[in-house]
Amino acid sequence: MRILVIVALLAFAPWSDHGSAQAPASPRLYVLDGGVLESDPARYRLRTDEVKTTQLSIAAYLVVHPRGTLMWDTGAIADDSWTPTGRPVVRRLLLSNAAPRQVTIRAPLMAQLAAAGYRADAITYLALSHYHWDHVANANAFTGATWLVSRVERDAMLPQPPREPPQPSLFAGLQNAKFVTLPEGDHDVFGDGTVVIKPSPGHTPGHSVLYVKLAKTGGVVLSGDLYHYPEERTLNRLPVADASEAGTKRSREELDVFLAKTGARLWIQHDLTAHTQLRKAPRYYD
Repeated sequence: MRILVIVALLAFAPWSDHGSAQAPASPRLYVLDGGVLESDPARYRLRTDEVKTTQLSIAAYLVVHPRGTLMWDTGAIADDSWTPTGRPVVRRLLLSNAAPRQVTIRAPLMAQLAAAGYRADAITYLALSHYHWDHVANANAFTGATWLVSRVERDAMLPQPPREPPQPSLFAGLQNAKFVTLPEGDHDVFGDGTVVIKPSPGHTPGHSVLYVKLAKTGGVVLSGDLYHYPEERTLNRLPVADASEAGTKRSREELDVFLAKTGARLWIQHDLTAHTQLRKAPRYYD
């Protein structure tokens, strides 16, 4: 079933010989659905009666620019670890710290890329908001891209010397990938101000968010894990386990200034209510 679904999408994908659709005249943003995560609001100093839903969305995004493509985050469930059935599939995981997690997923990431007209091996750039498991599951599929990563984040993901004993990793393939070390400040991915990686440390030391300026939609900021629930923002709550609570607070304050200055909208990647309302690939925002 899984092979037939992917083959069908490949047959109709509008690819060029290079595995990507024709470049648009202005940036496009594709929203990719990575499933629904069962969560506990208490990890974010919230009560269940304070949130619209306890569940969180998993999202990844493809930015298509006239000068190339950028993959932002890669989901929570690796495509090669499950088989689509045409119905929601529940995957139960045990994290490295023995904490259980449950994700309900419907469509593989690569199939969604294919429907939009793109292959993982043809993506120009890969950027991860941070290295946590629910953002990196398919990172190994993008080793042909140039990885845009801060030094502190890369060192946390791929320490030298490697950990002993070696640990299976969803991003181990990036060890040999071409990479560009991000500056301490903003990084303008395509050089025209429309796609900018902005450092926002706190959740992890190298955490970042992504600003995308779209001609029709306007500016949007993809939050990574700067927020999880929208109520964190409205009620001014901070997660209990960020690498630096003070860093998260400062990053949120700096982003608020940026949002006010640019008029950009914040898309909280884990906000299930908002994510459900977004149009998904192969549809896009431009």
